[in-house]
Amino acid sequence: MKDKKIGLVGLGRMGGNMARCLSDKGYNVAAVYDLNSEVAASLATEVKATACANLAAVTAASEIVLTIVTNDAAMESIFFGEDNLLKGAEGRVFINCATLTPAIHGRVGAAATDAGASSLEACMASSIPQARNGELFLMVGGDETVFESTKPLLDDLSEALHFVGPAGKASEVKALVNMVMNINTAALAEGLGLGKALGLDLEMLLKILGQTGARSRVLETDGEDMVARDHECYFSAEHAAKDSGIALKLAEAQGIPTPLAQATFDQYTKMTAMGLGELDKSGVAELTFKGRALS
Repeated sequence: MKDKKIGLVGLGRMGGNMARCLSDKGYNVAAVYDLNSEVAASLATEVKATACANLAAVTAASEIVLTIVTNDAAMESIFFGEDNLLKGAEGRVFINCATLTPAIHGRVGAAATDAGASSLEACMASSIPQARNGELFLMVGGDETVFESTKPLLDDLSEALHFVGPAGKASEVKALVNMVMNINTAALAEGLGLGKALGLDLEMLLKILGQTGARSRVLETDGEDMVARDHECYFSAEHAAKDSGIALKLAEAQGIPTPLAQATFDQYTKMTAMGLGELDKSGVAELTFKGRALS
């Protein structure tokens, strides 16, 4: 697998670090592309790849292409725009790692098949350090045979790897993961905000929350940041709003009421509308602590 030529499209916080990880592990990172050509050129120099001027060039230079884009519109553009990855794609494998709607993953999968290529969705439940260190949590959907053929690469990117079913199913699972995570994050922000208003020692409160039924993963990752107002971005508020929105649409289609998901979506949408979408999701605490600038 390490002799395969790898291309990456989308070189942001996650994609750039995945490229570095693969290069460090001996993979042939042959081609990179980003709308920001300076970012692409810098990373290409770092990992000894070619910074491609267009998407078709990435496909031509690669056997496996990983895409890490922000939303459905970006996915639509890279696969169905005038310049797209499907030109000359016969025999290629596309591994699409962004959190998108199940529908767009299904469209890409069908289009890849029509082009003589293969496509997997490999949804990530991790952040920047995990991307850099090959410790992603990956949920993969698509053809299981294609999954097995690319498993060595996926194993080198992850510490936990799950094949969850056909195209679209991985993005459903990921939407639920992020829906629950976002609810937990918003709930923690409310608890800490109320604790502060009551005059409680927040260090003591964090310790007790961690030893009781209120314990959660976000308590470990976001609790101290909420208190310290340290919202360096690992998973942005804008992305939290997007992902909760995907889950809400899935729930609506199934007739399932999700009032907590709706309330959380509203909080992160408010942050984004205020121009704070690039803060980490822990920034939701700025909406709940009395006396803070965003209150």
